[in-house]
Amino acid sequence: MLQAAHNYEERDQVVLLAKPAIDTKGARSITSRLGVDREVDFLITPNVNLREVFAELCATRASETGKTVACLLIDEAQFLTREQVDQALEIAVIDGIPVLAYGIRTDFLTHGFPGSLRLLEIAHSLEELKTICRCGRKAMFNARKINGQFIFDGEQVAIDGTEVTYESLCPSCYFEEKNIR
Repeated sequence: MLQAAHNYEERDQVVLLAKPAIDTKGARSITSRLGVDREVDFLITPNVNLREVFAELCATRASETGKTVACLLIDEAQFLTREQVDQALEIAVIDGIPVLAYGIRTDFLTHGFPGSLRLLEIAHSLEELKTICRCGRKAMFNARKINGQFIFDGEQVAIDGTEVTYESLCPSCYFEEKNIR
C-alpha cells in the first residue's frame, strides 16, 4: 500500500490514506514489514460514513494544495463494516476516485471478516499478495499466538503486539498446530 501511495505521489498526485481505528498497532501510522512507516490521513471508526468523511477531506486537501485527490488507500480493510465497504464502492463508482483496499480474508479460525466478505462480493478486482509458510508452501491462514503458543479460541479481533502475534501458515501447518490429523 505504501508503494502504491509512493507511485501516485511520484507523479505529483494527491492520495489519502486511511485505516480502521480498531487497528491500534502503529497508532495513527501504517507500518510495513519492511520498516517503513507513514501516518494515515484519517482513522475510520465503525459508525462513520466513509464517503462523507472522504468528501470532507477531499475538499480540505483541494483547498490546501489546489489539487483533487487521485486515490483513496485503505489498510486493514477487513475491519471495515459491510456498509463502509459499500461506501468505498460509491467513492469508486459514483465519485470516480479509485479505492485500493488492503486486508486479509479470514481470522485466526479461518472465518471471514465482515469487511473482507463484502469486498469479495463487490470488488472490481482482487489481487492476492502471496506470502510463504515456514515450510515453504503458500501461506493461507493467520494463526494466532499468545505468549508464543498457538491458540484456537477467543474473540475474532486481537491486535498483534507484545503478547499476541500472528504467523502465516499453509493449511497443512495450520492443521498440524491445531492437532488435526
